[in-house]
Amino acid sequence: MAGEPQEDCLFCKIVAGQIPATVVRETDTTVAFRDINPQAPTHILVIPKAHYPDAAALAAGAPELAADVLRETQAIADGEQLDSYRVVFNTGSGAGQTVFHAHAHVLGGRGLEWPPG
Repeated sequence: MAGEPQEDCLFCKIVAGQIPATVVRETDTTVAFRDINPQAPTHILVIPKAHYPDAAALAAGAPELAADVLRETQAIADGEQLDSYRVVFNTGSGAGQTVFHAHAHVLGGRGLEWPPG
């Protein structure tokens, strides 16, 4: 069921404290932690504490929670003193999503070229 923790979800386990992560910020509705395979000097994931499989499901099922995630990306950028940064939501395996729990990548600390892939 949407919003409910999933036993086989890596990010649900991080939210529950069952798997360690380098948490940089936490709110009532979100957790932000450093990516274990960073693609930029700053690479932080912002996840909702509630489980939604991807950004589309999050936006449809809990738009206020999607807004919380986006607000936190700015808070992360401010905390990391990033003048510019990129926010990426991968939706689906063809787009590079490997953990099927909605999450935003906050990338910064170096020049980011366009197009990205």
